Amino acid sequence: MSNVETYVVNEQVLCYHGPLMYEAKVLKVHTGSEPHPATGQEGPHYYVHYKGWKQTWDEWVPVSRLLKVNEENMKIKNSLHLGTHLNSGASKTAKGADKNAGGSATSYVRGAGRKDGGTRGQKRGRDEDEASKRPELKMTMPELMKAQLVDDWEAVTKNNQLVSVPRQPNVKQILEEFGAYIHKEKPPNLPDPDAHLGSVLSGLRTYFDRALGKNLLYRFERPQYASIREKFEAEQKEMSEAYGAEHFLRMMVSLPQMAASASLDPEAVSVLGKYCDILLEWMVRERSRLFLRMEQYDQASIQYQNLSRS
Repeated sequence: MSNVETYVVNEQVLCYHGPLMYEAKVLKVHTGSEPHPATGQEGPHYYVHYKGWKQTWDEWVPVSRLLKVNEENMKIKNSLHLGTHLNSGASKTAKGADKNAGGSATSYVRGAGRKDGGTRGQKRGRDEDEASKRPELKMTMPELMKAQLVDDWEAVTKNNQLVSVPRQPNVKQILEEFGAYIHKEKPPNLPDPDAHLGSVLSGLRTYFDRALGKNLLYRFERPQYASIREKFEAEQKEMSEAYGAEHFLRMMVSLPQMAASASLDPEAVSVLGKYCDILLEWMVRERSRLFLRMEQYDQASIQYQNLSRS
């Protein structure tokens, strides 16, 4: 327990809520040894208020969901560090992400920060040096999209609900609609659509198809995924024709890490970032028809719930 961070009342902290990290303030501290009634977990718990959120979201959280506010952890927050490398050289990392899918990413982030001694540590140091030289994909996640992610997380992990698949519109259709919007509206300060739009859209769709089964699903969704994948593979269709905006938005959170693993040149990263910002703004405006409302999620049967836990 000596390595467990401690926090005090009124301390500003970073707190995981679903797949994202938010700034929060500690309101109360619980240090009893018995399992906490709010979570059923042992160990220190903290009652937190999320900055900018209504008080109805205040909650007790175990210490594993908290991080200190410092430069390193703020970088993790700002980059929405939930993605994993998708290239073949990062399969080990992807397996680790599968284990954490749908839960707090604390263990994944802390594991990535450990320093091993000897040759492994030297190799990791070289890898980190190389990664630091790669251009960073910068994109702004709108607040409404952050709220959408939290609602989606709550529906699946707390309410035992599922996104009905196949979805309409699906990811393939969403990207086609966005492409049509770009050609029609020609947003200013956007790199030449004739030169870049096609590759951006095809790249996003490819990223989605590759990432979905590895690190975009909550554990509760995996039986559903196995069923729809079997059906669509038999029809020679991709998962971007089955899933919709809810899962696509989860991919957008992970996109900076995916782009880093693809070794894109600085110009390509800059172009991708500008298109992603416009895409997210467009999704905000179209959210009423792109995303399911909470009450539109399917309630999973008891049989399915038992299967998902087996």
